Amino acid sequence: MYKPIIGLEVHVELKTKQKMFCGCPTDNFGKEPNTLTCPTCLGLPGALPFTNQEAIKMCAKIGLALNCQLAEKSLFERKNYFYPDLPKGYQISQYRWPLCTNGFLMVADKTDEKRKIRINRVHQEEDTGKLLHPGDQTLIDYNRSGVPLVEVVTEPDFTDTEQVKNYAKLLAQIFRELEVSNAEMEKGDMRLEANVSVSPPGSEGLPNYRVELKNINSFTFMASAITYEIERQIKVLESGEKITQHTRGWDEVKKETFVQREKEEANDYRYFPEPDLPELRIKNLESRIKQEIPELPNMREERLVQDYGLPSSSSATLSASKELAILFEDSVLLGKSKGITPLEISNLLLNVSVKNRPKDSLATISTIEQSKSGIIDDNNQLEVLAGEVITENRRLVESYKSGKVTVIMALVGMVMRKTAGKADPLKTKTILEKLLQS
Repeated sequence: MYKPIIGLEVHVELKTKQKMFCGCPTDNFGKEPNTLTCPTCLGLPGALPFTNQEAIKMCAKIGLALNCQLAEKSLFERKNYFYPDLPKGYQISQYRWPLCTNGFLMVADKTDEKRKIRINRVHQEEDTGKLLHPGDQTLIDYNRSGVPLVEVVTEPDFTDTEQVKNYAKLLAQIFRELEVSNAEMEKGDMRLEANVSVSPPGSEGLPNYRVELKNINSFTFMASAITYEIERQIKVLESGEKITQHTRGWDEVKKETFVQREKEEANDYRYFPEPDLPELRIKNLESRIKQEIPELPNMREERLVQDYGLPSSSSATLSASKELAILFEDSVLLGKSKGITPLEISNLLLNVSVKNRPKDSLATISTIEQSKSGIIDDNNQLEVLAGEVITENRRLVESYKSGKVTVIMALVGMVMRKTAGKADPLKTKTILEKLLQS
């Protein structure tokens, strides 16, 4: 009965050669602490920043790829707060004059229906240093301080964790294909934050609070943290208590969120324009930047549905990998003269394991041709058919996994029927057992 209301903030480090406001290198992962610094990124008195034009262009490219509008004028501001990993005592960021605004992405929910997620802003800022906790000490590594960081902020349009995961994964794919970031979450290239609240039955508008889940570095952890937080908030509200605005972290061991600090409002940061940096005017570069944007996963997904009549779920999976989409289209071109349909090619590529997937279009078409004549004993073909049978017979699969192993023969029989008796039964049984145990 309670309605979850979720907004997402995604921070992504740009893979520029130099930091955002100085000439220090950005390749800091695994480097000796505090060896990639200078007076500017250490915030020493008298050091002046300058703007990294490459980073600004990358930020604009991200915004345009997310259907945003480029600002006529954009300004950097000082976001004032004290924390040890912020050597200046403020972060150079953007609040009132972001570089990109009013975008959107279409994202699938758990029923594969597309939902429009509005993007409030895409703005440029700098990363902070990194706190290390050996033993009972806290040490600070400023190598990361000043690395170009882009923040993508949505409106509170998410209603379930499946949408959140699909959105975050799509963003990571877009960042990689734009070649603006490696988006490797385990290295801190991409970090997720969610704003979560719940709306009681019968209420209208947004709740008067939001709880921020900070710095989560896994799609799975984010989904788990949001699920836990929704359940926690409902229990608090049903007990008659109020929820205050605050920040929480995710404890993966305990599988629960925990309080970090009270959440600041925008006016607590005392934003004011950065006096040492000029305003940005890049609107006249918009057409040139758009020309550099390649076909992205969401664009590719729509085109594969329109051009080849694929189901949206198949198109989405193919589009998630540029290499796989190229293999599919090359195979369609080769298979056209042989009467092999795009759907047959899609089924082969999506129902076989990555290890056994054909390496090129010739192997793809050869595998399909072999399946249409004679005994089928090719592992790739049998794995595709076995995968189809498993997908189509969930009840039998559940029986097998609960201990009724004799149902394996019923599944073998279904593969045989699909192939008019041409499938090698022993190989089929072995492949089914392997797939069911994975």
